[in-house]
This record gives sequence, structure tokens and C-alpha cells, in this order.
Amino acid sequence: MNKIPDRLNALRQVMLSYGLDAWFISGSDPHASEYLPDSWKIREFISGFTGSYGTVIITHQEACLWTDPRYFIQAENELKGTEFKMLKLRTLYAVTPESWLKASLKPGSKVGFDPQTLTVNRFHMMQKSLQNTGIELVDVTDPFGKIWKNRPEKSGGPIFEVPETQTGISRSEKMERMEEILINQKADYLIINALDETAWAFNLRGSDIPYNPVFLSYAIIGRNSRILFSDLNNMPLPLKLQLKEEKIECMEYNRFFPYLETIRDKHVLIDPSTASYAMFNTLQNNNVVREKKSFVAQMKAIKNRTEQEGFRQAMKKDGAALVEFLYWLQQNITDGKVNEYAAGRKLAELRSRQKDYMGESFPSIFGYKEHGAMIHLSVEPDNALPLEPEGILLFDSGAHYLQGTTDITRTVALGKVSNQQKTDFTLVLKGMIALTQARFPEGTKGCNLDILARQPLWENGLNYGHGTGHGVGHILFVHEGPVSIRQEYTDMSLMPGMVLSNEPGIYREGEYGIRIENILLCVEKEKTPFGTFLGFETLTLCPIDTKLIDLSLMNTREKKWLNDYHAQVKEELTPWLKPSLNKYLAELTEKID
Repeated sequence: MNKIPDRLNALRQVMLSYGLDAWFISGSDPHASEYLPDSWKIREFISGFTGSYGTVIITHQEACLWTDPRYFIQAENELKGTEFKMLKLRTLYAVTPESWLKASLKPGSKVGFDPQTLTVNRFHMMQKSLQNTGIELVDVTDPFGKIWKNRPEKSGGPIFEVPETQTGISRSEKMERMEEILINQKADYLIINALDETAWAFNLRGSDIPYNPVFLSYAIIGRNSRILFSDLNNMPLPLKLQLKEEKIECMEYNRFFPYLETIRDKHVLIDPSTASYAMFNTLQNNNVVREKKSFVAQMKAIKNRTEQEGFRQAMKKDGAALVEFLYWLQQNITDGKVNEYAAGRKLAELRSRQKDYMGESFPSIFGYKEHGAMIHLSVEPDNALPLEPEGILLFDSGAHYLQGTTDITRTVALGKVSNQQKTDFTLVLKGMIALTQARFPEGTKGCNLDILARQPLWENGLNYGHGTGHGVGHILFVHEGPVSIRQEYTDMSLMPGMVLSNEPGIYREGEYGIRIENILLCVEKEKTPFGTFLGFETLTLCPIDTKLIDLSLMNTREKKWLNDYHAQVKEELTPWLKPSLNKYLAELTEKID
């Protein structure tokens, strides 16, 4: 039964009670998270759309959802039978939600929003767009408490400590570094709002959000104070005592905003890309609030030597599980009893056998045939396609281990493939290799390199609608800022120690999708009279399906890279595999001519 109409009617009644003409839903939570606790899945509750990115606007006459190319097909399917219509973002001539409001509402109209779930940056963007229109922004704290019956409660397991043997730096040293930066920036406090930043800063992890080993929290770092706000019921007593010994004060999560109100006459740093408008509004009347990119995010993005080595170890474990999965897949698709969902669960099971496995790093994506063109579709048992010994399967998955986080995409042939599929696969592979082999001067930004991955596709009139690379956290978010490789401008330069994905693709709607993804470590390559030059080390260890390659499209340099990569995969994974799989790995990594 479709409950969306009843939910829309209930929200519109709330809007009437506040005198609102529109309601704006950012699609996030109070921490600007990508993956949300069940209690904050408001976008899904009101629209039925289950993707991880999207903005919703509801007026008394219309209901709209905006999303990006990763979810166009999925959103169209999930919104069928509802009042909602989908509008496209990150396309040429896209109409943004702010522009739509400006064009759709009359002067004097009021737009409601929840200040807890709207970032400072997004508020400024809306304010600027609606300037001189006579349209007013009105903050109303979470009206869904009134209309969401049986709303899930906050839940999570124990908060636990990641040992220094894995983090490479103690909590106390991180605190001291942050306090030094505060002094240098002539600030009194840094407010940490993003959950991965809190987890990283305190060397702690949790399980409050599926696939993300973090816990609901805020933190305030001052020159002489360190306060962590979290659910203290989830914090074991020995950890509380240890934090107290380190002069870290622990407070209940719900005391954060009352504590903010006690801060007076201070210079306070907040990151406007993650800080909520509610936080900004609480602080601004009595303090000097300075909006700056979080220096914790930048510190976290540059992995130290211990973290880098942890990633390498995690990739070996992951690679061993993947080879075992590929063998299982080869042996089990002939009878038609395996579907996309079952394949995803099998890979998770094989990973779970590895020591220090901590769970999947995101919902696995298994796309066979036309499902492969739905870039971020996460199938369930009732909509999974059966796998057959023909065509291609795209699978994108990852895991957390105590040593590091993984994210890998492979596209494999399950049987006979077409010449077009081989051409598309080879062009994607050429782009992936080109980015892998890049050399670039210090100060280069991700947007400067994006064309390398797209060029082989562009030359053939092809493209993909998502970014080429995202940062990867160390036992944290699999999608980590502030660095990325994409067409849109980013002001963060690539630096040694940063870990990023490299994942070009091609998607033919109704037919198939192809994506190849490796994780890269940015490293220093050389110093010359022209400066310091950087490049990448490939961390991912998993064969690339050579049955899908059209060798006539590859040059000598590309073939050498693939042969060298496969030689490395074979050498590094063989000790991790059962002896019975060594011959299979040797076949997968055989040299191409």
C-alpha cells in the first residue's frame, strides 16, 4: 500500500499550521551525513526514494525530488505512482532547487526548513538565491516528529577505541596539534560536527549508522578544553576513565546545544559545509563565528605511514576474498539459481572470514544486464535479477577491516559478450589506466586530472555522469572529503598521503553498465628544478577481466601497465589464498599480448 499520499497530506497540514507555502528537505541529518541513521531518513519517508543523495521540496500543489545521474533511473522507478516528479542535477541546464523556488513561489511566500539538517553553506545559498524576491526562509525544528508514527529510535552499539598501532598517532597528540592550530588561527574553539571527524580526532569508532563505523557525536576543542558529546550509555566505563585521565570531558549528546548557549565572547571556528544552521544560529549572537574548512578534515585526509600500511594490508585481505568470490561465481552461475542479491551476500560472507573484518563499507551494488546501468542500485531479494552464463555483471562493494577500508568495482564477463561491450570496457580501462599513471606538480587539484579518465570516452562520444574519484577514510566513511577527482571545481589540492578512488564508467540505459575502480594512494614521485611532482600508487589488489578487453584499442604502455599490475596482484595475493585457488589466480592474471 502506497503511504506517500497520506504522508504528504499530513506534512501539508503542518505547513498550514505554520503558514508555510513550501517545505525544504535537505536529505541529510544534523551531521551532514551521506548515509543516515534510520531516524533521519526523512527524504525516504516522505518520497519513497531510497538513494543516498537528493533534495525534496513540497508545496501545497507540487512535490519534487532532485538527484544526480547516479540515481536518475532508480528515482524514476521508485517515484512511480506517487505525486513526486524527479528533476535532474549535475546536467547541462539543470534547474537547482533554489532556482525552482525562486521561479515557483510568489513574493510573500514562506519556505520552511529544519535548521538542524540544513548546513550553513546551503542556508547561505538559499538566502542568496531568494534575495530581493520577497520569499522568506522560516526555520521550524523537525516537524516530522508530529507526522512520522513509529519513527525509529536512535540505536547503536558500544563506542570502542582504535589502538595506536592502527591509527599511528595517539589521541593526545592529535588534540595537541589541534590546539596549536587554534592558537595559530587566533581562535578559541573549534566545533566538530561531522561524525567521521569526531571519530578520527578521538581515535574512537561506533556503529550508530549502518556501513559507517562512527557514533552520533559532537565535539568542542578549545585551547584548554576537550569535550566529547555522545551517548554515554554506549561508552564502556574503562574508556570513560581513560578519557577522563586524558582531560577529555564526556557529556551526553543532547547537552550539546545547551552547552553552545553558554559560550560567550569567543572566536569560534565552524565548517560551513557540515555545520548546521541551528549550530551557527545558536553561536552567532554572542560570539565571533568564523566559517572555515575544518582543519580536522584536512588532517584526516592525509594518511600517516601506519594508516597507509593498514590500507595495504586491508587490500590483501579484500583481494583474497574477491578472488575466492570470482571462483565461486564461475562455478555457480550455470544453474541459474544465483541472483544479484545472493552474489552480494556471498561476497560479504567471504570477506567476513578474513581476520579483523568489521563489516561492509556501503550497501553492495550488483548490477547484471540492465541493472548495471543503474549506477548506485542496491538490489533486494524481491528485485534481484538471476545471473546467467552470458553478458556482464558489474559489482561495486567494499569492507572495513581494523587495518583499513576498501572500495572496489569490477565488471566481469559471465559468458558471451558483444563487441560493443568489449569496446566500452576497453575505453573505460584506458581512462582508468591514464589517471593511474598521471604525474602532476604539487598544488594540482582533482578537477585538473578528471579529463584523463574521461578522454578515451569523450573521443568516442561517450561520458559518465558521476565523479571520477572520492577520498576514502581510514576505517571511516568510504566517501570522504574534502578531496575528490571530478569535473566540478574543488579548492583542495592533492597531497601525498591522500587515498582516493579511480572509477570511470559507461552506462547504457536498459542494456548494461561498466565501471572499473581501484583505490590509489597519492605519493611523491620526484623533485626537479620545476618543482615536486606527485603520482599514484595502486592499493587495490584484484584481477581485471581480460576477456572483456579489445586489445586492438590498447597501446603498448597500457598493456605493460596491466601486465605489471596483474603480476603484482598474483605475487601479493598468492600467500593469502588457499593453494587450490593459486592456479585460478594465475589464469586471471595471465599476461596479455
